[in-house]
Amino acid sequence: MAAYGQPTVAAILVAAGDGRRLGASVPKAFCEIRGHTLLEYALRPFAAHPAVRDLVVVAPAAALEASARVAGAAVTVVTGGATRQQSVSAGLAALAADIETVLVHDVARPFVPAEVIDRVLAALAAGADAVIPARPVTDTIKRVAAGGVVAETLDRSTLWAVQTPQGFGRKVLVGAHDAAPDGDVTDDAGLVEARGGTVVVVDGADEAFKITRPWDLVLAEAVAPR
Repeated sequence: MAAYGQPTVAAILVAAGDGRRLGASVPKAFCEIRGHTLLEYALRPFAAHPAVRDLVVVAPAAALEASARVAGAAVTVVTGGATRQQSVSAGLAALAADIETVLVHDVARPFVPAEVIDRVLAALAAGADAVIPARPVTDTIKRVAAGGVVAETLDRSTLWAVQTPQGFGRKVLVGAHDAAPDGDVTDDAGLVEARGGTVVVVDGADEAFKITRPWDLVLAEAVAPR
């Protein structure tokens, strides 16, 4: 346990994306916004958060040394796997033995506010097995069948777009990964949900948008901290 009876918290930052959809010549984590990499931006709120003790970065094998230089000596850097699921498992294997709470965050969301981290940790402390920050869907969403024909218009009032960091008790997340089928699961909370765990939604933030395509870099340039 950490000081004052609070659980010890680690954040795993998944940085194994190759950046192809961005049209980048470097891994996504090393795309630069205003002279700083996405990895640098993504690390900042966790490194500064008083509840987060340990940081683990999961990086592409080809960028392991570069990731270590950016992250600094206080951060553990490990090689990711062929899938996101394998990469998160690699991060879990690198955690110190006394870590009790785990945050899993995508480096592709470099501007998450500290308040979102606070809300995730508070919901975990209240007893949730897993916690996801999310925002209500504002677009009309349709399910499209083969051939491009609309099959159904979904009720968007019940739909939420999930962000990160997702939060877990360590034992819950390790158990979910151990029980997961082979393949690539892009949502760790979904693994907990599949085992009957309670997944709680807290309010995310517009700033925690995901950088996936070139247009997202334009938005990032506009909102990145100076």
